Amino acid sequence: MQRSETHDQRDGCSACSAGVLESGQSLWKQKGVLTAAAGGIVFCIGLYLEFVARAYLIAQISFLAVVLIAGQNIIKRGILSAWRRRPDMNFLMSVAAAGAFSIGHGEEGAAVILLFYIAEFLEDYAAERARKSVASLLKLAPERARVKRGGEEIEVHVHEVKAGDVVIVRPGDRIPLDGVVVRGQSSVNQAPITGESMPVSKEEGESVFAGTINEEGYLEIRVTKTSEETALSKIIKIVEQAQKQKSRTEAFIDRFARYYTPLVVTLSFLVMTVPTLVFGLEFSEWFYRALVLLVVSCPCALAISTPVSMVSGLTSAARNGVLIKGGSYLEEIRNARVVVFDKTGTLTEGKPEVTDVIALGRYSRKKVLQIAASLEAKSKHPLAEAVVAKAREEGIGLLEVRDFRSLAGKGLKGRVGGRLFYAGNRNFFAKAAELPEKHLKALESRGKTAVLIGNGRHVIGIIALMDRIRESSYGVIKELKDRGVRTVMLTGDNRRVAEAIAESLGIDEHYAELLPEDKVNAIDRLLKMHEHVVMVGDGVNDAPALAKAHVGIAMGAIGSDVAIETSDIALMHDDLTRIGYLMDLSRRTIAVVKQNISAAILIKGSFAILAFPGLVSLWLAVAIGDMGLSLAVIANALRIGKKKVSVT
Repeated sequence: MQRSETHDQRDGCSACSAGVLESGQSLWKQKGVLTAAAGGIVFCIGLYLEFVARAYLIAQISFLAVVLIAGQNIIKRGILSAWRRRPDMNFLMSVAAAGAFSIGHGEEGAAVILLFYIAEFLEDYAAERARKSVASLLKLAPERARVKRGGEEIEVHVHEVKAGDVVIVRPGDRIPLDGVVVRGQSSVNQAPITGESMPVSKEEGESVFAGTINEEGYLEIRVTKTSEETALSKIIKIVEQAQKQKSRTEAFIDRFARYYTPLVVTLSFLVMTVPTLVFGLEFSEWFYRALVLLVVSCPCALAISTPVSMVSGLTSAARNGVLIKGGSYLEEIRNARVVVFDKTGTLTEGKPEVTDVIALGRYSRKKVLQIAASLEAKSKHPLAEAVVAKAREEGIGLLEVRDFRSLAGKGLKGRVGGRLFYAGNRNFFAKAAELPEKHLKALESRGKTAVLIGNGRHVIGIIALMDRIRESSYGVIKELKDRGVRTVMLTGDNRRVAEAIAESLGIDEHYAELLPEDKVNAIDRLLKMHEHVVMVGDGVNDAPALAKAHVGIAMGAIGSDVAIETSDIALMHDDLTRIGYLMDLSRRTIAVVKQNISAAILIKGSFAILAFPGLVSLWLAVAIGDMGLSLAVIANALRIGKKKVSVT
């Protein structure tokens, strides 16, 4: 039983499944290539026997052998599709080949089957490339890990590692599982997961992710997630699901092909019968032209034009640190007319920092900061942490605090150096003889939070804090405005802060003091006013608004289960510049889709018209109108994935 469970586990493992998605053999050793090569050799022998040796009967046997070598599955699938009353491309090719043999053109019948087989093989190869893009992600996570157990270092399969175990990662090794550094420091290359171009420094207490590369130092990592729960596993599942999900264009092409094939069969039948029965023309000639029309009208290239382009776009995004849950979202984002941003954690970093230290009276700036940090060190408030961090940054030591007391909603007080000091908001200093209103108004007008520092009689200083705006926010807002996209900010923060942030970034419209349900209502209003609305948030308290927008983009997906679950698109690194990249990728992908569809319709339409006067032969219809066109469509689609962007 234990062995069976382990086996089942490994079947679902990210690392263990890589070999399933990747071919175990070289392309040139695969059965498909051998079959095509064998069929090609026999076909060439048949041509020699028919046109050089003039051994017509043996040549026909050779051509029939080509059909048996390359066409068994094609004919089986064709018969099955006809039995189900849903004739497909296999049926069209089988009928064309049978018809060619029946009128003495065995070479053309063999060519139809052989070329169609090669076309299908190349399409399968393109699909295999898409699967390999997932396999390349799977291979990022090593199958084995070094674990510290009982004072010893042992190597085990990743399935045997549990949350809480400590794994050892040496320089150059890939990190096997998500966890927290408990010993050592190093720089870690997170590009495989986040798309970051530069290694990130990791110290004790910092998180690391499976599949990333430890570049230089020795690390001991306490595992926080098993192999099925890692960020990498989530990425893989999303990419796999996205490749299965059809865009609106794909769904339309599928529906079109469903009705198109019976229509082509009917039209070919009319071409074969009407000229003979109505006008008395030669049956064999119009039968041949009907076969050409049947082959050239095969919707093969049209059917693959969209999915191969979408898969190329989705995998390109994944390589660049962006997870898109399906082709429909990739297709939609190019239409964005309004991009709505959450403020905290999206446009800003979500962490307050000290921006100003103002000394009033006889105390120096350094002394004001030292007294404030000494008091705030006793508190766990986020603002307190920022003040203490500022003091440490400037190399200011903390003083001993006695008689410390925290007054909820007001501030702190305690004796520093034998004297009583206070740190808090306006209400705490309401009885002060004189508040520094000029300074307070100036700071608050810029969206900053003021912490007053004072003794029993006077305010001796002010420390101003603010949630720092991300450096990338400025460029992203400008880029969107240059593209003609309207920008909106939603925040639960107060109006003064919202106005200051919006003015600083140049945002077109902002709403403040919103609860999560208010954000949903704001999105509702924007949806009524604008055709395409995109919402960008941190994926936690913004989940309802993300779900309501046409496309929801989550920040910080690498650390948030909610972000991945609620969003349509997830940014694996907190990089807003990816929004412009997404719009460009969407436009480029849809442009290629349109090129492929247009080329398929134009070339097939032209060949269909030329088939009526007999200007197109059967083998030419397959070689150029089907196989050649399919190859061109695939090659054009693969261009989408060539462009890689760097994280700014």
